[in-house]
Amino acid sequence: MKGSVLMSAAVLCVTCAAANSQQTPAPTDDAARFGQLEMIYTAALSADGKNMVFVGPGTGPSTIAVIVDLAKVEAKQIARGDGDPMKLTYCDWSAKDRLVCQMRGNRRVNTVLVPVTRTLALNSDGSKVLPLGQRDSMTQRGVRLFDAGVVDWLDGVDGKVLMSRSNVPEVTTGSITARTEEGLGVDLVDTRSGKATAVEKPGPMVDEYISDGLGHVRLMTMVTVTDNGSLKDVFTVYYRAVNDRAWHKLGIYHAGDRSYADDVVPVAVDPIINAAYVLQPLNGRMALFRIALDGSMKKELVFASKQVDVDDVVRVGRGGRVIGATYVTERRQVEYFDPAYRSIAASLAQAMPKLPIIEFVSASADEQVLLVWAGSDVDAGHFYVFDRTKKTLLETMVSRPEMKGVTLSPVKAITYTAADGTQIPAYLTLPPGVTDAKNLPAIVMPHGGPAARDEWGFDWLSQFYAHRGYAVLQPNFRGSAGYGDKWYMDNGFKSWKTAIGDVCDAGRWLVAQGMADASKLAIVGWSYGGYAALQANVLDPTLFKAVVAVAPVTDLALLKTEAAVYTNGNLVADFVGSGPHVAEGSPAQHADVFKAPVLMFQGDNDLNVDIAQSRKMDKELRSAGKSTELVVYPKLEHSLMDSAARADLLRKSDAFLRQHLKL
Repeated sequence: MKGSVLMSAAVLCVTCAAANSQQTPAPTDDAARFGQLEMIYTAALSADGKNMVFVGPGTGPSTIAVIVDLAKVEAKQIARGDGDPMKLTYCDWSAKDRLVCQMRGNRRVNTVLVPVTRTLALNSDGSKVLPLGQRDSMTQRGVRLFDAGVVDWLDGVDGKVLMSRSNVPEVTTGSITARTEEGLGVDLVDTRSGKATAVEKPGPMVDEYISDGLGHVRLMTMVTVTDNGSLKDVFTVYYRAVNDRAWHKLGIYHAGDRSYADDVVPVAVDPIINAAYVLQPLNGRMALFRIALDGSMKKELVFASKQVDVDDVVRVGRGGRVIGATYVTERRQVEYFDPAYRSIAASLAQAMPKLPIIEFVSASADEQVLLVWAGSDVDAGHFYVFDRTKKTLLETMVSRPEMKGVTLSPVKAITYTAADGTQIPAYLTLPPGVTDAKNLPAIVMPHGGPAARDEWGFDWLSQFYAHRGYAVLQPNFRGSAGYGDKWYMDNGFKSWKTAIGDVCDAGRWLVAQGMADASKLAIVGWSYGGYAALQANVLDPTLFKAVVAVAPVTDLALLKTEAAVYTNGNLVADFVGSGPHVAEGSPAQHADVFKAPVLMFQGDNDLNVDIAQSRKMDKELRSAGKSTELVVYPKLEHSLMDSAARADLLRKSDAFLRQHLKL
């Protein structure tokens, strides 16, 4: 599977053309290089496999959509989201010359920050833009937040797709033509004309529809609400048998509580065997099952790991055909069910031994042309087009071209011992070239979530700090997701003492091993990781000598209050819980015990964690006479998707750490 001599020329042309479309300034220092956003967020092949569309960063917070002609090796920008607040999230093909793109942004409605999506169709040259969601009117009851999403991409030839569309009713007084339907329905939409044919009647309690990839809606999930309209943590899944319009109950699941052994979380439908793929607990871990959709409810185990949760299925093609299951031990693994893709994955791994993480991103309608991404811990990744018929592998894009020539650090999976003897899995990244770390400046970097985990691969934050000379340890503390119910416990807020205790033990382990100098030990975290970085100083004020927290939760009671204005307020309240741990686990309520200086960063358009959290922490630290600084990025959201902002964060945090660790 070797590409021709022309492969290298194609790589250069496509990369240069795309980079020119994005008008990305050349990085000038380490902070700019590592802070630069990856070139591609999402990508998709046309049905005939001749063109690719990708969404990536433009200048500042903007996003752009770019079409790549794979034969001519040409790239052309066709759409842009300015990031104030709308950004492109994905584009895909409804015909060889027509695309569907979705945009998302956070807007304030009556002072409340809310997420908004809009979906549109456009030609492959950027012309004839057509909104695909319901048209807003002056008489509609309420604000239409979510617009429309594709349920089934169909054949990608005639321009039609199956879409779930949000319906907002209008005031009916004095009008016989007012809209009365409410909630989420499904329409067959012609993306050229906008003409829609109803497929599923809208329902106000519908949360999701799943098709079989052949144009038939087979699964529906409905929410449960309280009398005041707040969501309950009970989601009911229904299925439809072949040639049957009636809905039948498949099961229920609880999004925030893993104690229910009978939960079924739907992920896909296989029309060939007429079954639904679901995730369900098995021996304390999530496993993948199939449930027959013929009325028998026959269930069979498809795949389970004895170590960790199965977290998703691997899908391919326009219909999203399931070809495997994925899970993470020390590294992400895929259990392929499809023999052909198992063989392809093995061949690709053999052809690219230095890029062991391989993902099937997209495919032509006949699945003979595949878009593949491959990367590693020391390589941010490459996009390839694999032609199964010609047996050619053509590199089309580099995820982070600015990293070319930069020496990166291997990431090593390790375990360390917590205070109670539990072995905690973690990832250790040492400075480039360092194999025997002794008395280094070091950073403990807890992940976000807390219902998440770190995994092996390229990480721009840890690689930056390692490149600057720090040893970086990323612990998958108890409270992390992916390791089963026992490890997840009651989540990282309710069980904060255990979770934060594990984080602190990570720092102690670095010192005990002689890797870290105790006087040069810092902690850096984002989101829940930022919370952990702050709360670690409540649990042990003398351990860390400097604290960097990005978009942190700082007060659990405030978190519940902020969520109360949203429909998921009850879910957040249940997740955080009630009792003494709410005050005890809130770093903003214990600013007086802090000894280490604190530096915080956050965007003021953050929907995940309101900026009031950082501002409260900063205020309480100042009132207690502590060293604190808060850097605010206007109009940016939780993940700070702006290369300049990320570079600024890296530059300032590095200077802060060097100052206070006396480097």
